[in-house]
Amino acid sequence: MTNDTQSPALTDGFHLVIDALKHNDIDTIFGLVGIPITDLARLAQAEGMRFIGFRHEQHAGNAAAIAGYMTQKPGICLTVSAPGFLNGLTALANATTNCFPMILISGSSEREIVDLQQGDYEEMDQLNAAKPYAKASYRINKAEDIGIGIARAIRAAVSGRPGGVYLDLPAQLLGQSLDAEHGRKSLVRVVDPVPRQIPAPDSVQRALDLLKGAKRPLILLGKGAAYAQADAAIRALVEKSGIPYLPMSMAKGLLPDTHPQSASAARSYVLAEADVVLLIGARLNWLLSHGKGKTWGAPKQFIQIDISPTEIDSNVAIAAPVIGDIGSCVAALLTGIEAGFTKPSADWTGAINERKEKNLSKMAATLALNPSPMNFHSALRAIRDVLKTRPDINVVNEGANTLDYARSIIDMYEPRKRFDSGTWGIMGIGMGYAIGAAVTSGLPVVAIEGDSAFGFSGMELETICRYNLPVTTIVFNNNGVYRGTDVNPTGGKDVAPTVFVKNARYDKMIEAFGGIGYHVTTPEEMTKALLEAIAAGKPALINAVIDETAGTESGRLTNLNPQSAASKK
Repeated sequence: MTNDTQSPALTDGFHLVIDALKHNDIDTIFGLVGIPITDLARLAQAEGMRFIGFRHEQHAGNAAAIAGYMTQKPGICLTVSAPGFLNGLTALANATTNCFPMILISGSSEREIVDLQQGDYEEMDQLNAAKPYAKASYRINKAEDIGIGIARAIRAAVSGRPGGVYLDLPAQLLGQSLDAEHGRKSLVRVVDPVPRQIPAPDSVQRALDLLKGAKRPLILLGKGAAYAQADAAIRALVEKSGIPYLPMSMAKGLLPDTHPQSASAARSYVLAEADVVLLIGARLNWLLSHGKGKTWGAPKQFIQIDISPTEIDSNVAIAAPVIGDIGSCVAALLTGIEAGFTKPSADWTGAINERKEKNLSKMAATLALNPSPMNFHSALRAIRDVLKTRPDINVVNEGANTLDYARSIIDMYEPRKRFDSGTWGIMGIGMGYAIGAAVTSGLPVVAIEGDSAFGFSGMELETICRYNLPVTTIVFNNNGVYRGTDVNPTGGKDVAPTVFVKNARYDKMIEAFGGIGYHVTTPEEMTKALLEAIAAGKPALINAVIDETAGTESGRLTNLNPQSAASKK
């Protein structure tokens, strides 16, 4: 007697992870393969997902984070266990701090081995290690829970205040078998992961009353305003109210930096003199002197739009909190403005314009100089003039002086096109952000890097070349951290802590991987090289030699660098 019954079709943890991501329209993974996730990456690619392999997990995580910021969907970073996980954890913590939606997925040892410390390969209690640095952390132990686990991670990453989520996948889970039909039914498509949160009418009215009574109002735009993608409503609120606005660095481009209401060129003046400040997607953290001290001058009242009630009063009293998603809150304020609002007085706007013109004229005179060798200003002038013709280009920027000067000199014209070191002010985001932006947008990227900042992620040039990404990296080479002129006070053979190899040729690095290298020493050479590199649409690096005496200690953050008593003598 023959048995004609067939065994049911099976699936496994590998396929269910991929199916769960695809089920939620996630099509790209950034990561670095190794035990136990190599086959997961291979299968993801075989199933039509894009896998971008990096040389270091931190940079893969940074790429995932910036992809999340650009798309409002969590970027996915895949790492191996223990050391690989820890490398990715830095990027996860940075994503959480900056409110970028990201999911770090790492393979791990089995829980029973970890708990008894039995010495497994790369054994580590990764779940508990991640918890202080993530918005949420989950471990999936059963294949039938993969669908719900990934759904929970997605919702946690993007809902409310976005952030980083850690998802722990023990090696045994990936190999678990499951009836294919049961597996298909276990998948979960996340419905409305970011529901609108409508502000209370009385909170909106309180904010409107405060704005209407202001003599010197100011709107301050943070990167949360850019992330919200409520661009039209924010622009309408600014223009219909007539209130001057000040963008934080990653909010630049929500309105063009050349907009007549932009107060960027009079930043110190408006922060000190404003009497009512409307914060949209910005926190009163160290970047804004915590809302205190001489930076803020005369007493003022704050209106703060934020999705998180616990952010209110975090540093100073907030007179009018408006809790909800930025799009809904701005729309509600706009309705009130349209119903009747007197624009700020000419005394206030005129005083701002007067200072803007004075500061812009001073900056123009500085930018017009053509010193030899180049300095930050003359090199950035050339870059500014090229980028002005291509407002669609993504700009990545990091360094100390390189970051500070570029933020003031390079104008942005479109939102979510400028990516920099963010809330933590960290170095090393450059190549990860550049790769993430290029892969996500399909558009060219220009990464403006200090030579020190570039060193953290420079090996990812190989990744850029491997995927033939249209990324042009510009390294401002002044032979050191801040500058290359420090000396060892003992006269010993070791160079000073801030000094690099003199006359390094970073352009040769990218040539080693098949990219295009340029070595420039004048603004004219910079212009020619940058135009050629952008037109080619290929991986390129411009080694920009600048005066090694250019630059100041810690850029504009000298006050945060405490000196020893001996050094002050």
